[in-house]
Amino acid sequence: QVRLVESGGGLVQAGGSLRLSCAASGNIFEINVMAWYRQTPGKQRELVAAITRRGSTSYGTSVKGRFTISVDDTWSAVWLQMNSLTPEDTGVYYCDALVAGGINTVGQGTQVTVSS
Repeated sequence: QVRLVESGGGLVQAGGSLRLSCAASGNIFEINVMAWYRQTPGKQRELVAAITRRGSTSYGTSVKGRFTISVDDTWSAVWLQMNSLTPEDTGVYYCDALVAGGINTVGQGTQVTVSS
């Protein structure tokens, strides 16, 4: 079983930056993909960024070039560096781990609010 705890959210002005952190514990060796999703009221959950064990990364169209996902060597921590934030980036950001067997584990989420 994998447990995820996010941190680093907060209030920031448009154009600013935030760095989200996700601490993973438990059966980390089972994780194949780590990702960040965000949820905004009235919208579907949106993939923000993902990284695989092989180091491949993918980003949502709206964040490409502004956000960067990274993970430490032990896969016990994953970060999301968010630059040039806009009010449209406001939402609850969730850390998501895809483990062997296709099972997803999701953290409790962290709120990001970007003021105009």
